[in-house]
Amino acid sequence: MSVKSIPSIEELKSIVKPKVRPLIWDSEKKILKILDQRLLPFREYYFEASNVEDVFKAIKEMYVRGAPAIGICAAYGMVLAAYEGFRKISDIEEFLKYLEKCANYLISARPTAVNLEWAVKRMLNYAKKLIHDEGIKKIEELLRELENEANRIHEEEFEIELKIGVYGFEKLKNCESVMTQCNAGGLAGAGIGTALAPVRIAKYLGHTIKVYVPETRPWLQGARLTVYELHVEGIPYVLISDTAVGYVMYRGLVDSVIVGADRILKDGHVINKIGTFKQAVIAHELGIPFYVAAPKSTFDLERRIDEVIIEERDPDEVRKVRDVLITLPDAPVYNPVFDITPPKYVTAIVTEYGVIYPPYEKNILEILR
Repeated sequence: MSVKSIPSIEELKSIVKPKVRPLIWDSEKKILKILDQRLLPFREYYFEASNVEDVFKAIKEMYVRGAPAIGICAAYGMVLAAYEGFRKISDIEEFLKYLEKCANYLISARPTAVNLEWAVKRMLNYAKKLIHDEGIKKIEELLRELENEANRIHEEEFEIELKIGVYGFEKLKNCESVMTQCNAGGLAGAGIGTALAPVRIAKYLGHTIKVYVPETRPWLQGARLTVYELHVEGIPYVLISDTAVGYVMYRGLVDSVIVGADRILKDGHVINKIGTFKQAVIAHELGIPFYVAAPKSTFDLERRIDEVIIEERDPDEVRKVRDVLITLPDAPVYNPVFDITPPKYVTAIVTEYGVIYPPYEKNILEILR
């Protein structure tokens, strides 16, 4: 199928207008509007976060989710923390200590997605630079600079997602259908997402790619969120049960698998939503390319695999579906919400810097350092 030539990133910025906006910063009211993803697809409601506790709650309780979106949200959380601190602290060094305390608090909201820690540390380090290197003494001036930095993180993420979309499209341009996992679209980022960014770019270039969407138990991000945004964007999709993943690939119904990531280690281990490992193994056995799409901020170049904390959540997320009990109320539950995919199963990793191929330990450091 012939497609239009790929525009420049600057041209794409003016062309691509996301219909899904997970985060909206109100600079006048100093409020972060967070699309409450727990209520989708049936209700669109923006929770208004006005302080750092609100942002912590929104991240912890999954009003917002998806590694890049969590990072953006946390950056604005640091801005809100700064405005709170300004109302009760006058000494700038004491103010910095307060920001450090708020940073640690935000980072503790969820342990697995590395973008959270990355964004918070970027904001904190920027504050330290402004105070210690550039000699800012007035907290009012620091507030403006921190707000500008959070806006830059948000804007940079959108551009990054466009770049991932372009590089990813080069891998998917001959595909008629793909499979994804969880939600790595606009709701998980700055508007177009990571794994779904190439599908979005394909649509703008006149090439339609159908997406097979596993439901992604227990939180049903696929059924509730990915289906919602594909529907809103007019992209064809097929919802399948998690247990149908292998059969759908065996039938030859998908040409490639593309997923996002919450953390990628320098040796190529991919930590992503539970169920990703299963998809990768099946794709490997059947000779189907398995791609991971993620920005540089998702890479953890310091930790080893045995140092990564895999988040476990409330057992009732498994015992219930949308508050409806589906098993014995006291049934023992193991509820890890991420799994680990070894690098041998990953065909390539799509980033804003290009596509990274094995051997990952060499090429990840070479491209991203």
